[in-house]
Amino acid sequence: MLKLNYTEAGLYMERIITPLDKLIAQRVVLALRLGQFLHVEPGCASFLLPADMPELVQLEAILRQEYSSTVAVIAVDGDCVEVSLSGSWVAESVEAHEGMFLTVMSNQAEFFVFKLWQMSQVHLSSLA
Repeated sequence: MLKLNYTEAGLYMERIITPLDKLIAQRVVLALRLGQFLHVEPGCASFLLPADMPELVQLEAILRQEYSSTVAVIAVDGDCVEVSLSGSWVAESVEAHEGMFLTVMSNQAEFFVFKLWQMSQVHLSSLA
């Protein structure tokens, strides 16, 4: 499963092995113990990647083989593509801009999405 954490500082992605239902249950228990509200709903999340990454071809091939409806790669312009994911949004309220987004796909698709995101972060940090 991929976990995308949206914070004030930006997006942080990680691969985790905890099943989706267990992770959400743990987050519900934590919110109850802390006296916090928690909002969980199905939704979509997206992030940009450089369009010139050679590994994008591999990801697109995997997605075609799996007929995946969980993830899509869409050209934005000559420089970027948007990776759009379907999954679950978990946050303190409906209007929250910070929270976590969880998505489940095949191990191979998860691996390539995560790898490309990591590579894009290295690429961005080298530009700064």
